[in-house]
Amino acid sequence: MKPIYIISLIGIYFCVLLLIAYLTGKSDSNETFFKANKKSPWYIVAFGMIGASLSGVTFISVPGWVQSSQFSYMQIVIGYLFGYFVIAYVLIPIYYKLKITSIYEFLKQRFGTVSHKTGALFFIISRILVASFRLFLVASVLQYFIFDIWNIPFEITVILSVLLIWTYTYKGGIKTIVWTDTFQTLFMLFAVFATIYIILTKLNWSVSDIFGSEEFNKYSKILFSDDFNDKKHVVKSFLGGMFIAIAMTGLDQDMMQKNLTCKNIKEAQWNVVSLGFVLIFVNFVFLTLGALLFIYAEKFSIAIPIINGSVKTDLLYPEIALNGDLGISIGIVFILGLIAAAYSSADSALTALTTSYCIDILNIENREKSKQKSIRKKVHIAISIVLILVVILFRYVLEDNIISSLLQIVSFTYGPLLGLFAFGIFTKYAVKDQYVWIIALLSVILSYFINSYSVQILNGYTFGYELIIINGLLTFIGLHLIRKPTK
Repeated sequence: MKPIYIISLIGIYFCVLLLIAYLTGKSDSNETFFKANKKSPWYIVAFGMIGASLSGVTFISVPGWVQSSQFSYMQIVIGYLFGYFVIAYVLIPIYYKLKITSIYEFLKQRFGTVSHKTGALFFIISRILVASFRLFLVASVLQYFIFDIWNIPFEITVILSVLLIWTYTYKGGIKTIVWTDTFQTLFMLFAVFATIYIILTKLNWSVSDIFGSEEFNKYSKILFSDDFNDKKHVVKSFLGGMFIAIAMTGLDQDMMQKNLTCKNIKEAQWNVVSLGFVLIFVNFVFLTLGALLFIYAEKFSIAIPIINGSVKTDLLYPEIALNGDLGISIGIVFILGLIAAAYSSADSALTALTTSYCIDILNIENREKSKQKSIRKKVHIAISIVLILVVILFRYVLEDNIISSLLQIVSFTYGPLLGLFAFGIFTKYAVKDQYVWIIALLSVILSYFINSYSVQILNGYTFGYELIIINGLLTFIGLHLIRKPTK
């Protein structure tokens, strides 16, 4: 597929997003930007959150993960579902009762200002890293298949990507995101199912042929229970998935900000629970696509792309879609699906980061009314610049599969949030607020040490994504040590 066609597709796609932004961002008020005036239909929020939850990482990296990990990711996804029930029936009632804009305001009311700032800063760091991971993946694909041909530097690719996102989010904020995410989720899911159909046609397979073939069975093992020391073990993956969902959705301003735009608590709960069930099916479809991609590559001798001497399974999907002799139709659906998946998460992250920094760090609601909108817009620009810089940095430091790297990093950065909220919800203790940031930082350092030396100190045990539980537990214990005496 010629690069000029890809650029044209992206241009048309963003024109549609700008139209949605124009229709939803007319008021340009902080109330609209932060809360969408609390009028979002829950089913629209739920459908849009599919795209925000999956992102470009799932779209490309989950299929690429199949070769090394088979369908073990489903163990994590099933854990997600149980985590969503905790979010729906433990966290959401608290957020709605407190009538908060940023969920980290709970920490201020429960412990104090330092705890509030600590929670917000850990979210900001976490979400910048996660959003940058996702943008990096998309920018890498665009660079490899388009801009390298035109000798355009990677840095320019990243700047253009973030600039496009900023353009359609700077006015409408979360109100715009709710509707653009719905549009983008639709395109992403269409692209996946269309790709599967096209590959099956090329292989002369029916849907039933997939699950009965020896080639598919080679990739489709779900449960790994033989070696408890293996990071893919079912218990570790399930628990890790459950707590990652609680942290990355329930304790994440990005995801919860959408829920808080629903009309009432019941609709917000329906939103979260339905999302959990839908994601099980959708992720299984993505993994099935991954198996088909490797089967197709092997049958038609398509090499997995290599960058700087490293095999990049993340790039197999775009390689087959754009250079795999499947026709221009698959190239079109892939590009539309890729940008839909990528920007449905990146745009909401940019909005949530702006919200959290304005509410939690700058206390914008206490500033002069005439200056609040100006402050919000300046923060929006500053966060965009930070995302650009971090994405460019990732080009020089990332080596692993993107989804693996992403889930590993959140085990460190979201762990303190897990501990802070758990201690606040399940105990009645006050804490010495001025020391909370030290406890959170020490928890990350200790978790990193335990993870690095687990094989030596834990008789060969290798941590998977359950490391987030250890991190949260360390924070919980630390908060218990600095609790105030009960009167």
